Amino acid sequence: MSAPVGKGTEGRPTHITAERFFGQGVVVTGAAQGIGKAVAQRIAYEDGNLVLVDRSPIVHEVAEELRQAGAGTVDSFTTDLETFEGATAALEFAGEKLKNLDVVINNVGGTIWAKPFHEYSEEEIRKEINRSLFPTLWMCRAALPILIENGGGTIVNVSSIATGGINRVPYAAAKGGVNGIVSALAHEAAQHNVRVVATAPGGTLAPERAVKRGPGPEGELEKKWYQQIVDQTIDSTLMKRYGTLEEQAAPICFLASEEASYITGSVMPVGGGDQG
Repeated sequence: MSAPVGKGTEGRPTHITAERFFGQGVVVTGAAQGIGKAVAQRIAYEDGNLVLVDRSPIVHEVAEELRQAGAGTVDSFTTDLETFEGATAALEFAGEKLKNLDVVINNVGGTIWAKPFHEYSEEEIRKEINRSLFPTLWMCRAALPILIENGGGTIVNVSSIATGGINRVPYAAAKGGVNGIVSALAHEAAQHNVRVVATAPGGTLAPERAVKRGPGPEGELEKKWYQQIVDQTIDSTLMKRYGTLEEQAAPICFLASEEASYITGSVMPVGGGDQG
């Protein structure tokens, strides 16, 4: 049993807002595939200057694909965002490539295992937290002084509807932490003209991952636990379906843009009516 799959986002997105990010410097993490790639693609077509960050070298291929998409520049960098050093290195690279840093979109994370909480080992719990909380925490810490010095900007974090789900308690705890970052940091950052917001995606159709998040379910019991997640994801949505990559990228790009200039401290559920 594996996650439901869907098509990718090759070529021009279905909907774009021309020149929405023209002249703006944007960092997108987790940009090698999935939602991060879809976000990067849309911003490229909307003329932003991009730095794409991922642990996978596939991110360089994505950057190459997007270099002719719009009027902006596209560069890429590989690093481990589970460390503060990795986040700092990513933003140092961005500082070399971008004339200005306006937006940081933190998209690293994802469930590694799917099972009841009492089945998790201590090591597995730590790995889930390291994967889905610390990359956002470190990037926020590394980016904030730069945005303050620049006179303002926007941080968009990607949380999850799964804070209210089953068989993913450590992941839910990590994404709950991301929501806490948004709420608390927005209070601190507003005085510096820095907005902090997030989306909380629900189940999303995407192609098979080129870089797997984890080993995947093995054996009938683990497949059953994973199927419970899939069933709950669909049952808890009003639309009774998974979303698409473009449906996730659109609200992220809106929150990142100047159109959302009076929104901060908010986490927008994007789960077909599931509020998490």
